[in-house]
Amino acid sequence: MGIRDNKLVRSNQRVKGKTAGDDQPTVEEQLSRLEEDIRRLKIEFDVYFNGASKRPPYDTKNRVETIIKRMLDDRTLTYAQRFHFNSLASRYNAFRDLWRRTMQGREEGRDPVAVVRASHKNSELASFDPSTFVCADAHKDVGTIKELYDSLLEAKRRCGEPTNGFSFPQFHRLIASKADTLKEKLGCERVRFSVNVEEGHVSFKAKGEED
Repeated sequence: MGIRDNKLVRSNQRVKGKTAGDDQPTVEEQLSRLEEDIRRLKIEFDVYFNGASKRPPYDTKNRVETIIKRMLDDRTLTYAQRFHFNSLASRYNAFRDLWRRTMQGREEGRDPVAVVRASHKNSELASFDPSTFVCADAHKDVGTIKELYDSLLEAKRRCGEPTNGFSFPQFHRLIASKADTLKEKLGCERVRFSVNVEEGHVSFKAKGEED
């Protein structure tokens, strides 16, 4: 192959984002791998705590922590990549604390079934993402109110709170009335609703918001 052909090959490889012999994964591939490994690790710990595995999944755990340590020192991450990484690292740290407490409970002789149930619940609560919704006319903005309803329903489910009789039409009427009252009382144009989980319970708030 001539010199000109060699240059062409190297140029094509740079366009694809890798040079010859460079088989290192990209940042996006590393983030995807980390997210998948955290998901797999949670499943493996659940299997272990339920008695279906004889030993904790330390191999997977060590792999996850190795990736986190490596990416923590990577100064080439963009803002979006760093945000994604921090979210994954926070999720892992929450799970790790739950696993540690569950292991401690087993060693102290507490009911393993109760410990596993508590671990499952705490894992779900730790992974709940707070939501906010803003609407100017709660009577007409059905789409936003439906998203608010779905978020609140999911929060209730994760906290084990009852949802019987919690229908969307009833919820829509309640929210529209609440929004009208706030707008009249505060003289605001819009209302901001937020859904979160705090100390194992659903937190649902509404406040006026001016333009």
